Amino acid sequence: MRKSFLKKARETLQEMRTQLLRSVQAELHEGREQTKDEGMDTYDLASDARDREINFILSDRDREKVQAIDDALARVEDGTYGVCESCEADIAEGRLEALPFTRLCISCQAEREKEAKTMKRFEEDRTYRRLVPGDGDEEGGGS
Repeated sequence: MRKSFLKKARETLQEMRTQLLRSVQAELHEGREQTKDEGMDTYDLASDARDREINFILSDRDREKVQAIDDALARVEDGTYGVCESCEADIAEGRLEALPFTRLCISCQAEREKEAKTMKRFEEDRTYRRLVPGDGDEEGGGS
């Protein structure tokens, strides 16, 4: 990869990381301010609990994103940035610009998503079969 592209990618990743951490800090501060409210009724308390749960889920997602960015920065440093972890082909620069912390080329990502979709369909089908009685389960043998 070109040195100028790698330098730009490093800067982009570092900026993404900084913005994400600022956003998380702001959400934490906002959450603390909301929990200080006194005199909340039952509905307000339930709504507040739901909001905290959503923020917790988002913070898990944010942690995963920070980890993905950190991993990408490590790949920039060790010279493996832009190489697909599955097929070891170069990842297109356009893809890296759109998703700087990606680990897979577009072909391998599409294949992985196809496999995941197939597995999900298989799991749903298996669950459906357990819930629905099979042919002849409820009917008597003859006429």
